[in-house]
Amino acid sequence: MPESVKSTLTPLPAISDDVWPTSTEVLIMGGGPVGLTCAMLLAQQGVDVLLVERRDFVFRFPRAHLLNTRTMEAFHDIDVADDIYAATPTHDRWRKAVWYTTATGPGEFDGLKIGEVPAWGGGPDAERYRQSSPRAFANMPQLRLDPLLYRHALAAAPGRIRKRQEVVGIEQQADAAVVSILDRTTGDLREVRANYVIAADGGRSSADMLGVEMEGPRDMREVVNYHVSMDLSSWSEPDALLGHFLHPAGGARRRGTIQAIGPTEYNRNSEEWLVSVAAWMVEGDPDDEAALFASIRTMLGLPESHEITMHSMTRWSYNGLVAKQFRNGRVFLAGDAAHKHPPTGGLGLNSGIQDAQNLCWKLAAVLHGEASDGLLDSYQAERRPIVAWYTAHSLENANRHPPIAEALGFSEDVEEGFRNLAEFVADTPEGDARRAQVKAEVDHNEHDYSQLGVEAGYHYSEGAFVPDGSPVPGDPNDPVAFHPTSRPGHHLPHVWLAEADAAGQPVSSHDLIARHGLTLLTSASAAERWRTEAERVRTHMPLTIATIADDDAAWAEARQIDADGALLVRPDRKVAWRVTSLPADPAQALTEALDVIVRGGDRLDSDPAEPYLVRIRAAANVLVR
Repeated sequence: MPESVKSTLTPLPAISDDVWPTSTEVLIMGGGPVGLTCAMLLAQQGVDVLLVERRDFVFRFPRAHLLNTRTMEAFHDIDVADDIYAATPTHDRWRKAVWYTTATGPGEFDGLKIGEVPAWGGGPDAERYRQSSPRAFANMPQLRLDPLLYRHALAAAPGRIRKRQEVVGIEQQADAAVVSILDRTTGDLREVRANYVIAADGGRSSADMLGVEMEGPRDMREVVNYHVSMDLSSWSEPDALLGHFLHPAGGARRRGTIQAIGPTEYNRNSEEWLVSVAAWMVEGDPDDEAALFASIRTMLGLPESHEITMHSMTRWSYNGLVAKQFRNGRVFLAGDAAHKHPPTGGLGLNSGIQDAQNLCWKLAAVLHGEASDGLLDSYQAERRPIVAWYTAHSLENANRHPPIAEALGFSEDVEEGFRNLAEFVADTPEGDARRAQVKAEVDHNEHDYSQLGVEAGYHYSEGAFVPDGSPVPGDPNDPVAFHPTSRPGHHLPHVWLAEADAAGQPVSSHDLIARHGLTLLTSASAAERWRTEAERVRTHMPLTIATIADDDAAWAEARQIDADGALLVRPDRKVAWRVTSLPADPAQALTEALDVIVRGGDRLDSDPAEPYLVRIRAAANVLVR
């Protein structure tokens, strides 16, 4: 029977909180989800880490909430996933996005539903999302995710997660980075030597400190976000997690969104809400709570007496930024420090976690002497094109709402907008035509909410793997369609195996992949020959042989190799090498593949990020109109 690799997060030896190390293997700037995840991934590999956060660890604002399947795979590896699933709604009715004129109100067209789409693996998307990964899509507002990650990071790296410590300087030397840290409580200034530094500070200072240029447009549109408590039980929409609001009074512009953030209900009975209002909706002093509440009530159709309690607020602007460098000497940028884009598509936090997963296994391999420093260059080669794609896609998603308003006939002429809205609800041929047009524009938002091709299908065109010359299946730019494949650079296909584990629990092909080193995945009948050949290979990289029964029909269909072939898989479950059948000299073929992988692979002649940078600029031009 298959033996899955259990997630074992053995804590690092504890350090007293009042003792400062003078050196560490990896210093992490920033205590958000990316930094905390890096700390746990590295601790899991036995790497000494020190994380410093310039603020305290009091989490005040909901921010991101959608955690896609690839992110949940990473969280499963660090023993966080089960806690997240326990806090995610147990039903699937929340998995849709809706459009309304207002939530409620006395007017003829108040509370009118415009349309909806399935979202995040709900409705008709459920089966294909289940087939993409053993880990389900989850929902947990960052207001609650961050404290959870913080608790786990403290347990994984005791004494190494430090608050109110600000990095004020980084001096790069031949064999280390000397990091100057200001204690924001005492004013003390200290230095820590680190082999490597991960800048996961959200870009607050790291890019400027390192002189890294950010490409792309800035400050395209301003949005005001509020974390509030209010009663929306009168809203006719029973289940949706996310609502968008369009109204004739707003013309072709979206007024804003509401997102249910629980903590016990994630629908119209939610106790708390994240409300995003377009800045143009706020009339009067933007710092006056009365003006802020007025914009919320106007957008939702609530009376002036409707009670709202403010917990916190923030302003932000649409950006479409990608760092030109993800590596600067011994420093690596991750998450928002390396890329910033709108929340449409929910790809910000997810791409940051995937940055962490990509980078940390490579850092561990280099620090353990299993690979050359060149492996670390593949971090930028792999991740920069992906996040450029994500940034372009997020900006394009942001442009999918105005066409709905235009299909409704909304314009600067408010009265005309109301006339066209009356036609939208009329039982007439003209009403049928307008409803069909609106539905078509609403359905185009599947690129945002059914984007499995983006979330699960992202793959690398260059980096620490051996290309085999095969074409990318399907349309690589299709954000919806997902094509499981064992092609190198892609994610290992997920299949629930025919045999359960010793405890009778189902096992995924993903569960066979070792957390440390590389895994050679082959059939049971070929395993002994591959094991013998692997013993002839000289490498410092740990190599685990994992097998699947020859008669496992589902895996035989998914693997895209013969029974005597093999897949070499990285800890982040990207296929690093594929050989269809047993080579004439397996040991030599495996040696050559390992040589390519541990040095970080080869580079393409052209920049694979450039086509996405072109799309970023084009989408930004539409967004600012």
